[in-house]
Amino acid sequence: SFRNDSQVLLQAAERFPALGLAREALRVGGGAPTVLNAANEVAVAGFLAGRLGFTEIAELVERTLAEFPHGPADDLEQSLDADRRARLIAEHHAAT
Repeated sequence: SFRNDSQVLLQAAERFPALGLAREALRVGGGAPTVLNAANEVAVAGFLAGRLGFTEIAELVERTLAEFPHGPADDLEQSLDADRRARLIAEHHAAT
């Protein structure tokens, strides 16, 4: 059975860094979850193409989240803009 135990969640976040990033994006709100998703899609595509290692997926997502200026995502236009800009940032980091 699943327990909602903060110690279990902390251990899971240490073992699976992307889980901690997702929780933080939800906490921040606004466009952060959109940025996380866009960066993750770019990173996974890089991994599948052999350009990134598995552990680099979370690293690229974290760098993209850190660099992206967080703001509201109150409508579809803002969400699509955040997605587009996050992909550009993530693609830049994936290429370096």
